[in-house]
Amino acid sequence: MPVAPSGQPTPAPPERPLAQALRRDRWRVVLGYLGLALVWILCSDAAVQVLTRDMATAAHWQTVKGAFFVVASAALIYLLLRPLAQHVLQTHSKLECSETRHRQMFQNNPGPILVYDLDTLAILDANPAAMQLFGWSHDEFTTMPISALWPTGDEPKLAAKLAQIRAAPDELCVISADLQLKDGSRRHMEMRSNFIDYDGHRARLLIAIDRTSEDQALRRRDLALARVEEAHEMARIGAWEVDPGTGLGRYSNQVYHLLGRRPPEARRWHRFEELLVPADPATAALTEQLLQDMAAEQVQIDVLLPLLAMDGRALMVHLRAESGHDDAGRPRVLGTLQDVTEREQSRRLLREREEQFRELVRVLPDGVVILSDEHVLYANACAAAQFGYGQHTLLGEPLAALVAAEDLARVRAQLFAPIPLPSTGAGEVIGMRRLDGEHFQAGLAVGDVRYGGRNCKLLIVRDLSEPERIREALETSNRELQAMAGRLFSLQEDERRAISRDLHDDIGQAITAMKLSAYAAQDEDDPARRGDDLEQIIQLADATVGKLRDISTLLRPPQLDALGLEAALRWQASVLFRSAAIELLPDIQALPQRPQGDIEQACFRIAQESLTNVLRHARASQVSLQLHDMGDAGLHLQVRDDGEGFDPEGPRGLGLIVMRERAQSVGGTLRIESAHGAGTLIDLYLPYRSSDPATPDTLEH
Repeated sequence: MPVAPSGQPTPAPPERPLAQALRRDRWRVVLGYLGLALVWILCSDAAVQVLTRDMATAAHWQTVKGAFFVVASAALIYLLLRPLAQHVLQTHSKLECSETRHRQMFQNNPGPILVYDLDTLAILDANPAAMQLFGWSHDEFTTMPISALWPTGDEPKLAAKLAQIRAAPDELCVISADLQLKDGSRRHMEMRSNFIDYDGHRARLLIAIDRTSEDQALRRRDLALARVEEAHEMARIGAWEVDPGTGLGRYSNQVYHLLGRRPPEARRWHRFEELLVPADPATAALTEQLLQDMAAEQVQIDVLLPLLAMDGRALMVHLRAESGHDDAGRPRVLGTLQDVTEREQSRRLLREREEQFRELVRVLPDGVVILSDEHVLYANACAAAQFGYGQHTLLGEPLAALVAAEDLARVRAQLFAPIPLPSTGAGEVIGMRRLDGEHFQAGLAVGDVRYGGRNCKLLIVRDLSEPERIREALETSNRELQAMAGRLFSLQEDERRAISRDLHDDIGQAITAMKLSAYAAQDEDDPARRGDDLEQIIQLADATVGKLRDISTLLRPPQLDALGLEAALRWQASVLFRSAAIELLPDIQALPQRPQGDIEQACFRIAQESLTNVLRHARASQVSLQLHDMGDAGLHLQVRDDGEGFDPEGPRGLGLIVMRERAQSVGGTLRIESAHGAGTLIDLYLPYRSSDPATPDTLEH
């Protein structure tokens, strides 16, 4: 007898009806056959002895008797075994049908099903759904225990559950646990198992239901609900429901928080008016009427209520409600309560700002025009006056009636450019047209604006007729001044060139003659004294010649005339920073053409002044000098240092003024950027040829 792990004998399986019938019919056939054989033998022998005494005849009758006995016994056995065989065949057919049906139910079941031995925990069978879910084949399943499906660390829970099952094996068991798949992932399963007899094994049929998707859906639902709660809290909105029959309602915690009250520990039913504190008698009457309206069959409420919180704060709440039903189908009034205090304050401030903006536009000295499809939707009083229209007659006028024909394309390009173009300033003006046909110059600023629920274009018009006349006069004056300054700078350069030549030719020759005379004086009688004096004269003469040459070079570097601007800048920078502790970063590119003489002079002198200022004032650790070609735009000089910097809007030295005048005198632009502690940038743009024909260097070249 098999013995269970607990030490108790394993009970034998119950006997089936087919086995009982076979055992009963087996003894019936045997006993019937024995009885027939005994009766036949005794009776037939006696009959043969009575019928004949001849041995041959007796033998013949014995043969006949034996043959008859065989045939009769065979017929009798057939007759006795026929019902049994039919019963066996019928039962076997039923068993085959039942087994086939149950096997199909087992194999075709869409849910994973396992059969395992309760004593050894070995998996005995698994259907295709289980193999597909867990990832193991049928052969792999039958070589592993059921405990292999439990993740590591869950063994104590599994052992406790198995002990409970073994204590009551006939009872249905339902458990939930995480099971491990072949790829190492886990799925949350709900398992139902019951006892079955599997080929003589005490087995359990285990049906697994994958609840992972449901759990994930529940978690997503809980997360969505939590986010809804967060959204309600952020939007300062709470939900409530009221029973129209009793007037009692239930309210979310956010409703209590909005009204400055502490939420109850458990949600309870009470009247809405217990929470609402009207801010004034009119609100109190309105609140009472709203609560009465909630008892109607159809409720539709959307109203703003000024209330008071428990701490005395003034609140503006938005109350919405409509008829509905709860989960059980009972009639309810469902609604929300939202704190819109800040929103209403913002709306009030917005209305105030709109009024202020309208007043600002009305008194603005510039014309303000709003266009839709190139037609005027709005124009302030200044715009009407600029264009010679009355306050209302300008409305509806097309853009083509306000802009000169030659400038209309430019204005349209500025209005409808995909990337906003810079507004026109004093340097670029637009011709505008008044009602009487007179033209005037104006500067425009454009932008996008919403007006009347439509996307429109905002046009600010500044009349530049008088400023333009003044600007033209100033430009003329500036051109004259620049011409004079250019002439002055040219004369200064000529004078310096002459001084340089005189110093080099006259004084240098004189010093050289002094040096030769000193050599001749070495023939005096006292050699030691004569030698010391003459040596001192020679050294002094050499130093004087070197200083004169340096002065000559600084007044007019020969590299500028002989080698051009690039070589002169390299030489000047190397000389200035030869013994300085400042790191020089030169980036001087070869220019495709040599600039005009006055352009070279202006660029060299501005660079010289900039580098000198760095040495004297900047206290910098690094300075970069860059010269680049800009194509048709001319050349670009840039000097940048990382020194202390200065305030560009403060008092300016003479050097900065002279630098700016030098640039303007040859048609260039100079930009100076600096700030305390942020270094200084000198940005110079110069043309290759001066536009002033009166410049002497222009005539020379």
